[in-house]
Amino acid sequence: MNESALPVIDLSLLDGSPESAAKFRDDLLCATHDVGFFYLVGHGVDEKLMDDLLAASREFFDLPEDQKFAVENVNSPQFRGYTRVGGELTEGKTDWREQIDVGPERPVVDNAAGLADYWRLEGPNLWPDAVPQLRGLVNEWNDKLSAVSLRLLRAWAQALGAPEDAFDNAFADKPFPVMKIVRYPGESNPEPKQGVGAHRDGGVLTLLMVEPGKGGLQVDYNGEWVDVPPKPGAFVVNIGEMLELTTQGYLKATLHRVISPLIGDDRISIPFFFNPALDTVMPQLQLPPELAAQARGVSLDPNNSPILETYGDNALRYRMRAHPNVAQIHHDDLIQGPRGAI
Repeated sequence: MNESALPVIDLSLLDGSPESAAKFRDDLLCATHDVGFFYLVGHGVDEKLMDDLLAASREFFDLPEDQKFAVENVNSPQFRGYTRVGGELTEGKTDWREQIDVGPERPVVDNAAGLADYWRLEGPNLWPDAVPQLRGLVNEWNDKLSAVSLRLLRAWAQALGAPEDAFDNAFADKPFPVMKIVRYPGESNPEPKQGVGAHRDGGVLTLLMVEPGKGGLQVDYNGEWVDVPPKPGAFVVNIGEMLELTTQGYLKATLHRVISPLIGDDRISIPFFFNPALDTVMPQLQLPPELAAQARGVSLDPNNSPILETYGDNALRYRMRAHPNVAQIHHDDLIQGPRGAI
């Protein structure tokens, strides 16, 4: 498969005739069974919002270091806020990027005895004072992309032979969408260097916006790395491990990575991860026989660990691995204790 063969799917088909809606569902199912990635157009998200969020993101990354460090994630038990270049790991190797992580703005959960560890991820965000517009833009982005994501999930449910609302309950109470605003400074010279290492997303689905004209994203297709350049106005969409789990591997959570830009260049990307409530166990769909026969079973992650059934367990494991410095400061008991296998 070359880059031009990555499927392009038009969400506006759902607003057309029954035949066009059925075509959308067929295309969606085919893309995410075969590749696990596709371009989404016709989504209705205003391009001005896209441009404004990218501009505010670049304004944040242009701040002096001391202003970025004021909202650094080492100050957040919830792994929110700024991560400096080299401050995150994938596959145990350093990712060459800086970023700010944002999640649902909620009160901290009292860590009382008997509560699951993943409730520690609930809490406030860290917002930079010098870019006051960022908070409003992020909140609007969350609302718009959550609505697009729910439409996609309902289309998947129907395409998989389930009721349209099969996934609704998982997102009805305290869904946990998160996003990253990421800048990759150039490091390749010209041999490629790791921007972010090979991984699969641990949630339900991801909508990615990449700065126009900036490549670097690669997808594993049949053992080969395939370039996925940005398309104007389109999101790159991929499914996460929770959808693979709920379909017994019929839908595919695909390995992907980002190659660092060349020295002297950089790249901003904004992945939005649509996730259910932390205590959600995703429903196991009973697939029609013709689909069930093609289900591959649930795979292991790159660290040879099984996908965990409860979303919060999956999310906490990824955070602990990616940010061991934050884990050491705020969650040392999980590292040292009997559940330290996280």
